[in-house]
Amino acid sequence: MALYLVAFAAGVLSVLSPCILPVLPFVFARQGQPSRHGSLPLLVGMALAFAAAASLAAAAGAWAVQLSQWGRGLALLGLGVFAASLLFPGLAAWWSRPLVQIGEKLAAQNPQQRWLHSALLGAATGLIWSPCAGPVLGLLLSGAALAGADTATSLLLLSYAAGAGLALWAALRISAGTMARLRAHWLPGERGRRVAGAAMLAAVLAVATGLDSRLLAQSGALSGLASNGLESSLLQAAMPSAQAAELAGNNPGAPYASSLPVESTRPSLDGGTQWLNAEPQSIPALRGKVVLVNFWTYSCVNCLRTLPYVNAWAQKYADRGLVVVGVHAPEFAFEKDRSNVEKALQQLKISYPVVQDNGFRIWRAFNNQYWPALYLVDAQGRVRHHQFGEGGYAATERALNELLREAQSPSAATASAPNANTVPDTQGLGMAADTASLRSPELYLGYDKGGSLRLAGRPAPDKAADYQPASLRLNTWTLQGNWTLKPEWVQANSAGGRLALRFEARDANLVLGAAGAGPLRFRLTIDGQPPGIHHGSDVDAQGYGQVDATRLYQLVRQQGPVKQRTVEIEFLDAGAQGYAFTFG
Repeated sequence: MALYLVAFAAGVLSVLSPCILPVLPFVFARQGQPSRHGSLPLLVGMALAFAAAASLAAAAGAWAVQLSQWGRGLALLGLGVFAASLLFPGLAAWWSRPLVQIGEKLAAQNPQQRWLHSALLGAATGLIWSPCAGPVLGLLLSGAALAGADTATSLLLLSYAAGAGLALWAALRISAGTMARLRAHWLPGERGRRVAGAAMLAAVLAVATGLDSRLLAQSGALSGLASNGLESSLLQAAMPSAQAAELAGNNPGAPYASSLPVESTRPSLDGGTQWLNAEPQSIPALRGKVVLVNFWTYSCVNCLRTLPYVNAWAQKYADRGLVVVGVHAPEFAFEKDRSNVEKALQQLKISYPVVQDNGFRIWRAFNNQYWPALYLVDAQGRVRHHQFGEGGYAATERALNELLREAQSPSAATASAPNANTVPDTQGLGMAADTASLRSPELYLGYDKGGSLRLAGRPAPDKAADYQPASLRLNTWTLQGNWTLKPEWVQANSAGGRLALRFEARDANLVLGAAGAGPLRFRLTIDGQPPGIHHGSDVDAQGYGQVDATRLYQLVRQQGPVKQRTVEIEFLDAGAQGYAFTFG
């Protein structure tokens, strides 16, 4: 019983946390109604939906996460419609008409049905709130993951939600007089309804775009820090000592338990085309090890900027039980070729296991959508952390240390302090993008994805044709000479073919290959002059370079202030193929 009371008290304290901010517009939207029709059923519905969604996450695996996100999306849609209906009464009258039979009409002229509408609004709000309920929820879900989710877990979550609901109800009661005066003098009638609708719509958009998470992350160091610390201290002080240690990982005699959530219980490395650097690996065979799964492809500049960290972690943590697996998921056809991938592994000094996922079966098993993407799989075979795209290196390494410590014996985990953050060598292509000066997106040259080609005449796909260049605007490119346009690439059919681009970024890179045996020579100019100090790692100061493999070539790295540039490449030999420009 004490544990439920503590969870309830922690929920009360959560009203001080910034994580409660996204739900406030929905709660205050019901303030003008009697408690039994407005705030009370809304808060009950919110608490029940929150407990149900969080219990589902604790009890199930990847399918539950997907179901929760699907439900959250529907909740956002419903709340958005409700907010728009406050702004536009005609919309409310139109969409509520078919739902009269189930009590969901916004006009709510029948008082007996008002509580149902408030409860439905509260349930949707609970689904919105459930992903961001703070560290206490993390502790409770970690305990459920270790000991198995059961009725007690759901009751703990419900206690936590009930505490938060009571605190919100009290806040509504305390501020009722202030809100009444505000409505009477400043927001009467129609104006008040529209202001409430605008506030709700802004909250929906913030949650849908992830703006709330970014703002909360920034504000957490301020108002959230005190409340979160107080919640955690309360839990640790009042829980039975053995259970508190199991949840918070502070008992030297018990296994350390990380508070990282369980994101998926069904990761799989099955279905790859072929394995390089090792025999085929599997998640069940790697039980007891922490596994870092890196989805990448060797011509992707974002992936290449992440690799120095992945390579450094593979070496640094190998003796503590870390296994790194690279999942090479090709973007272009040439990246499916085993010999090309093997050459890239050698050049990039990758010695850990890599599986070619040419059919994207592993990609789909992880429900992945990004290059690069990092997933941390714990010693029990569950995904506990992810990072999509570049960045997040410090957070990933902290999570890595957490899971390695969790996988150790109690005595070793107690003695093991987190290692300092890794500082890898990120020169050349590994250097992070200069986002402050980056004004150019990735530009594909093949006609399947390309759209910024400018020519003096009309293009002729899939056949050789002579082209004359057109004037360039920012983030457009042009051709001169005899070229063939293909779905993935463009090919210079004769010596002297020129490819020009207008861009604004510190770095300009180009994925290049050759139709036949190389190497193929080229010369580059920037604004009509040799690049000099602005040359990239694959070009000399005079602008000369050669295509020796199908890969990413760094053409330009501007020194000093970054400004718009026009880069032109003249291919001195026939057969060069260009795939995509990338920038940094």
